[in-house]
Amino acid sequence: MSGWRDRVEKLRGRTRYVVFRLMLHLSGADAPPQLGLFNRVAQKAIEAEGDLEVMGEGLVEICESLLSTPSSWQAAANEGDVFWQEGDAGDYVNELFTDSGQRYLSDVVADNQVDTDESLSASVTRNVVLMITVAYTGEMESLETDLSDIEALEYALKDLINLHYQNRLRAIQIHFSPARFGEELTDDQLIANFPELIPL
Repeated sequence: MSGWRDRVEKLRGRTRYVVFRLMLHLSGADAPPQLGLFNRVAQKAIEAEGDLEVMGEGLVEICESLLSTPSSWQAAANEGDVFWQEGDAGDYVNELFTDSGQRYLSDVVADNQVDTDESLSASVTRNVVLMITVAYTGEMESLETDLSDIEALEYALKDLINLHYQNRLRAIQIHFSPARFGEELTDDQLIANFPELIPL
């Protein structure tokens, strides 16, 4: 049914908006350095007051880092929807933003006084969950499918990078849990707060 509607709306010359959210559970030796990267990207975004170009560059940096450390990927989940009205897409982005922000310890906290290197060496973070939400125009087949497979996830991360360079991103949100060094996301908290995750 959605394919039929897509064709009708395209014939009308309307813009197709897709809102997509990926959750990725990271664990192992690469999880703490990834948390450090997420914090640096968040700090840059805050300093740039959410500028979409800066956010896009941060998204590229995160995706490239993830692609270089697939051994840290433990579980994933994704969801999304297609819209033909920009306002409706914006409402769904806001809904996902609120949901991501309410996940355990997922508030993005930027503190210029924290020494990231020092915190990193002291961190005992075993679990990190990254939540990426984007809105983009047009189609991207790799993002509009089930990503609970490592190969599919690799394609999706590469195409998130492509969306930035194609100037098709309309919104970018990045949340992560825990949000700062020294906080811990236990296995029980992971199950309770991220039940959607499917082991890879």
